[in-house]
Amino acid sequence: MSDPSAVSGREATSRPSRASLRTAVVWDVLKDALDRRVKATGKDSLDVLDTGGGSGNFAVPVARLGHRVTVVDPSPNALFALERRAAEAGVADRVQGVQGDIRGLFDVVAPEGYDSVLCHGVLEYVDDPAEGVRNATAALRSGGSLSLLAAGLGGAVLARALAGHFTEARHALGDPAGRWGEGDPVPRRFTAEQLTELATGAGLDVGAVHGVRVFADLVPGVLVDTEPGAAEALLRLEAAAAELPSFHAIATQLHLLGEKRA
Repeated sequence: MSDPSAVSGREATSRPSRASLRTAVVWDVLKDALDRRVKATGKDSLDVLDTGGGSGNFAVPVARLGHRVTVVDPSPNALFALERRAAEAGVADRVQGVQGDIRGLFDVVAPEGYDSVLCHGVLEYVDDPAEGVRNATAALRSGGSLSLLAAGLGGAVLARALAGHFTEARHALGDPAGRWGEGDPVPRRFTAEQLTELATGAGLDVGAVHGVRVFADLVPGVLVDTEPGAAEALLRLEAAAAELPSFHAIATQLHLLGEKRA
């Protein structure tokens, strides 16, 4: 497994960070998709769009692979942090930040201009998720890949129940948006079936759905940080469970990779 915050040369002896436990599955799927696209197009450098990419958690590692990345985000502060992060990583010439959002995506970028589009942590917050997926798909060239990452319903229900908030857990089960109450900071959650329906409806062929953070958010941090080899073992467990549909229902997040139909 690879950590997107340390794509170039993670030391084999280093312990996986808590951040890598939460992102490694997504990064490995994304990197594999980019490698396949490089082979399919014959281009060494791809054009990648990261919608809602913030300070560059994925954009900077993707740029380290040699690709050109455009980040669209509504926050000026996030884009400033992105610029600084890209400069520190030595990839400022391959990362461009643009203020905007997925609803008005084509006010700031061109349609059909990208080999890969990342839409991570965006669908939960837009008024119309279907429109968001359609816009992300429309930004792709034919055969390009869309990486969708969104909050999972089952993971939230399980987390509330394990915390002893049984009424909230039950409320989330019956709520159309998957919210557990008025104090819920996440406006919307999805099931794997709902994400798949959004993707196919936008003209994507769904290649894979993965459960993300199936166990990482449930295991006590003190156990991972103090038990020798625990972090590495948890990382391997996350990877093994990610592809199994039976674990999608309890994942904190769901990741879908789709390819735009010719």
